[in-house]
Amino acid sequence: MPQVDSASFLTLHYRLSGPDGRAFINTFDGPPATLSLGMGELSPAIEQRLLGLEEGTRTTFELAAGEAFGERQPEMVQWVARKLLNELGDPLEQYTAGDVVQFPTPDGQGQYAGTVVEVRTDGAVCFDFNHPLAGQPVSFEVQLIGVL
Repeated sequence: MPQVDSASFLTLHYRLSGPDGRAFINTFDGPPATLSLGMGELSPAIEQRLLGLEEGTRTTFELAAGEAFGERQPEMVQWVARKLLNELGDPLEQYTAGDVVQFPTPDGQGQYAGTVVEVRTDGAVCFDFNHPLAGQPVSFEVQLIGVL
């Protein structure tokens, strides 16, 4: 049976859950995911746990607080002026605590996300750019359907 290595292309189902057991991502209820290891689609700690597993394996990994997505970093909670938000997106957009907003990377080649924490009366928005599971223990359940 093929085994996962650092350059494998995978077809898999997976469920990523936080400490409360609630699924953050779950592909078991739909089509499987496909991804290439080493491309940043999974955290390095999760990829490391997949190495050596055989096609057909179904298992669950428990990762300690901060292991999967790093520790929470207070400096990643930042206020963004409404003027800048208008330039980056829809000037009529209304933001509410809990919304997840996509931002372009400075080079325009990718995106990153921030979660709205608070909105001031002047329109400025406080975003948390930490991964939602940063600093928390996570559970990663995987079923490897195909390994190339």
